[in-house]
Amino acid sequence: MRPSTVLSVLAELAPAAAERTLDVTRGSQALVWLDAAEKAPRKAAVDRLAALDALHREERILHRGWGFLAGTHLIDGRTRKIRVPLLSQPVRLERALGGYRIAPAGDLEITPLIEDRDLAAAMEAAPGLAAPGWLDAIGSRAWLRAAAEATGLPFETVTDAGHRLPKDRLVLVAAAALYVARDVFGVGLSDSLRSWAGRDLTGTALAAMYADGGSADIGHDDDPVLSPLPLSDDQGRVVARARTAPITVVSGPPGSGKSHTVVAAALEVVHRGGSVLVATQSPHAAEVLAGLLSRYPGPAPVLFGDAAGRADLEAELTAGAEQGASAERLRAGQARVEAAIAGVRSERTALTEALRQERRAAELTDYEPLLPELAADVPGAFREDVDPVIVAELLATEITGGWWSRRRARAARRQALRMLGLPRDALDGTQQNDGTQQDDGTRGDVPGNGLRKGVPRERVTEALAAAAAQRAAGRLAATGGTRLESHWAALHAAEDALREAVGDAMRDAARSVKRWDRDARRAAGALAGALRAGRNRRRELLAQLDARPLVRALPLWIGTVADVEDLLPPEPGLFDLVVIDEASHVDQIRAAPVLARARRALVVGDPRQLRFVSFVSDVDVAEVLSRHGADERLDVRRVSTYDLAAGEAPVTWLSSHYRSVPHLIGFSAHRFYGDRVAVMTRNPAADADDAIEVVRADDEIAAAVRAVGELADAGHRGIGVISPFRAQAEALESALLTAFPAEKIEDLRVRVGTVHAFQGSEADAVVVSLGLADADAVGRRRFVTDPQLFNVMITRARRRMVVVSALSGADGLLGEYLEWAAGPPERAGLEGAVDLRDLAASRQESPSIAGWAGSLAAELQRIGVPVRAGYAVGPWRIDLVAGSPERFAGVICGVHPEHLARQAALHRAGWQLIDAFPSRWGGDPKRAALEIAAAVRPALESDTRCDESLTERGDESTSLHLG
Repeated sequence: MRPSTVLSVLAELAPAAAERTLDVTRGSQALVWLDAAEKAPRKAAVDRLAALDALHREERILHRGWGFLAGTHLIDGRTRKIRVPLLSQPVRLERALGGYRIAPAGDLEITPLIEDRDLAAAMEAAPGLAAPGWLDAIGSRAWLRAAAEATGLPFETVTDAGHRLPKDRLVLVAAAALYVARDVFGVGLSDSLRSWAGRDLTGTALAAMYADGGSADIGHDDDPVLSPLPLSDDQGRVVARARTAPITVVSGPPGSGKSHTVVAAALEVVHRGGSVLVATQSPHAAEVLAGLLSRYPGPAPVLFGDAAGRADLEAELTAGAEQGASAERLRAGQARVEAAIAGVRSERTALTEALRQERRAAELTDYEPLLPELAADVPGAFREDVDPVIVAELLATEITGGWWSRRRARAARRQALRMLGLPRDALDGTQQNDGTQQDDGTRGDVPGNGLRKGVPRERVTEALAAAAAQRAAGRLAATGGTRLESHWAALHAAEDALREAVGDAMRDAARSVKRWDRDARRAAGALAGALRAGRNRRRELLAQLDARPLVRALPLWIGTVADVEDLLPPEPGLFDLVVIDEASHVDQIRAAPVLARARRALVVGDPRQLRFVSFVSDVDVAEVLSRHGADERLDVRRVSTYDLAAGEAPVTWLSSHYRSVPHLIGFSAHRFYGDRVAVMTRNPAADADDAIEVVRADDEIAAAVRAVGELADAGHRGIGVISPFRAQAEALESALLTAFPAEKIEDLRVRVGTVHAFQGSEADAVVVSLGLADADAVGRRRFVTDPQLFNVMITRARRRMVVVSALSGADGLLGEYLEWAAGPPERAGLEGAVDLRDLAASRQESPSIAGWAGSLAAELQRIGVPVRAGYAVGPWRIDLVAGSPERFAGVICGVHPEHLARQAALHRAGWQLIDAFPSRWGGDPKRAALEIAAAVRPALESDTRCDESLTERGDESTSLHLG
């Protein structure tokens, strides 16, 4: 579909204007009048607002207003209560001596009841507007009177008294007050979308998203991903794809590192000279991403929807930028990166060679019975002056093309035979590398080398492998075996150094002379002026900016989807990459102006979590689509931005989970994600953590408040209180405000709200009040067990969850979850790991554990060390885990595929790992077990004493079958 068609359809389906709010006290919300607009006294009403602000710190519900139209007025044939500020601003209450300081937390905004936006912009430009003492300044009352008249609502008089408001007329109160504003809607997008429809959007992410036939990749960048953030392979693939792909889509379960991936992709694009716009669902999500970015060296993000951040940026821009990083500095930074890469490569090479040596030595056991015969057949493989590894590589040279490749393979074969002391026709009669069959029909002894003519090539290969194993084992025996502790430490240090060097290079590149040229400085100065203007005037000033130099100098912008259209220059393809976070929760109407501002898009979401809510009717959608000849992709009721993107580009799935203990994530992983979640938070301590408590109570509200207190007493900080129902959430809010003062709520970092309000958030501990009773209608239960809502509800907690329910019983999804909660936590992702100690105590038959790992496990078990075999952590399995939940270590018994990647992932997950290769102890499991036990012994002394009788008896049931 053409972008103009898309935007025309979306314009017709978009809300035309913001909701017309005439009473900010609706729902019995308090309106607290202030003697001074900059501070509030310590009194019950203000304390309650401070506590309420703390409970909803991520939502910015507290506002300050100047000048209120208040009273009643006849509207549409009925008398309406009016309580509306002429000028307002989101604020925070900060404790100060004798009361609270009122701190701005968002834009000043003139009431949308003034429909003439040019007039509103002119009024915003009034000198000293809303500055300290503004209400007492000369001209303020005239400003308030003019603003009130521009609303079209007739008022009788101007008064300072807001405490006694008339019930039969409308007055203008020239005072300031605090109030709560919930469900604040952005301005309508209808006119804006029509404006975009008239622009050329060729080459933008919007055009790619709706392209007929899908959006193909433009080139492919195979350069390795270098990032200041540690990345998994999947995350690295997302970053690499976002370099060139018109649309990149990434999905994953809660806690899978999607935000981590967004930050890495943004830094990568900026480092390559591009610019990035990150659009989030909520201001809190924008702040989280900005905070994550601030932890890594790189460009400072412009948090354009945040008042405090915008003020800091305005001050920085006004002060002027220093001379940008010179080309010489950039070259020096790149040299440091290359040196760090070489350091990492060197350490990895050393580790790889050591692991290869250990793997070869471990194969000697298999070859020992064959050594005499192999030495007789291929004696040259065992000569001291022959390196069997090099010979084997020469024989394995493959044919990859035409005559030159065949010639190279033949030359390599001849060289290998010379090294073995064999004639050129020693392997005749066997299949050759070039696919030809050579056989002169003769066999017999070849004089001087002891090799029978026509010995199969496979036999030579086997002899070389046996010789390599014998030589590796000899070397390890002479050097004391494979000990890698210092190598791992050096590798981790080298990788940290590389990430630091990359981050420093990224920071310098973002501040380079090339970016900060004269045009960029002028644009930055113009931006500083726009930031000082009011919201309406700012939009005009931003539209007039020379935007290209601006984003070249300030390449990383973060804000909400709503703020993008309201606060950024409306220029097609302004940014190289736009990131839309929580895209399942973003409808196409709000996403379109965001996508139009960039050339490529990275769309992040999870269709198994909450989706956006649409108020457009099916009839309206069908009629508009039919009239424009548009297809079902523009069904804005059902197709989210994520759905749209997933239909245009492949989805990269981030499978690893890094947030919650296994008991908390296990149900969701199985029920909603089909066991496609690799839980990286597993360890014996987490496995033993019964993290879900179900509290049965007739009074859910009182029980939830008690649960918060108990969690606080247990040391939890960061407590979420959630309910699926708005009324229940408000009742919980009221009870918490009564039970805890504002200081306590802030100290505990308690939050309260609906499940929808917690989408994209997490907490250390969560209390869920289901809000259900046995007598409730089926529809009410069905709402709670909506899979997307339920999935969000049960995956917000990191360490602890309390479910409060008045139900006497439950079935279906809720019943399954409550049954899961009551079950043993160990089942949450045990995935086949075998606890050998438990099996021994229960006299069950022990499993078959092969070779060195089995011998070592048996010896550890004999001396009283608990052992688990085949322990799964994320996508990896640890050979043995030795120790108790209080103190444990992963024991690596052999060399594995992707050994370095496995060790890096487990290291980042906090595991203590012990390399327990047999060469280290000369194949003696008793010595190995004693040394490993010493590493975990302090926590095991009492357990060992309890088990002395069992281990000394040596019951048959405790023995291991070493198949």
